Amino acid sequence: MTLRTQIMDDLKAAMKAGQSEKVAQIRGITAKLKDLDVNARAKGADVTEADIIATLRSMIKSRVEAAALYRKGDRPELAEKEEGEIATIQTYLPPALDDAALDAAIEEAVAETGAESMKDMGKVMGVLKARFGAELDPATASGKVKARLA
Repeated sequence: MTLRTQIMDDLKAAMKAGQSEKVAQIRGITAKLKDLDVNARAKGADVTEADIIATLRSMIKSRVEAAALYRKGDRPELAEKEEGEIATIQTYLPPALDDAALDAAIEEAVAETGAESMKDMGKVMGVLKARFGAELDPATASGKVKARLA
């Protein structure tokens, strides 16, 4: 089952169950995916699972930032709404690598590329992305690679 099919099936199930909040959250996801489709069609490209996962990750990132701002602005009810959306979006992401596996993979990639400084970060990240694809959270990996090469 593709990710898009799973999202649509979950939307139908939430509608049948009368879960209005979850329906709204999933509709937000489908709206973003339609935007992705329109942009891809304009470029003459197809939307891949990797594109969908990258879009979901960006949606999470923006909601994390919004939740932090709501908390800072003393609006906990809005922050909780954003955190609920984050939880819903995360259900569609593949499981992320654990820290130990990521650290080991970074060490292997550094050894494989012969990376010695920050100039080589792109090479290391390229190896990690090729090896792990959607499992890799680029933000986490980037921070760990920077720390390793610093």
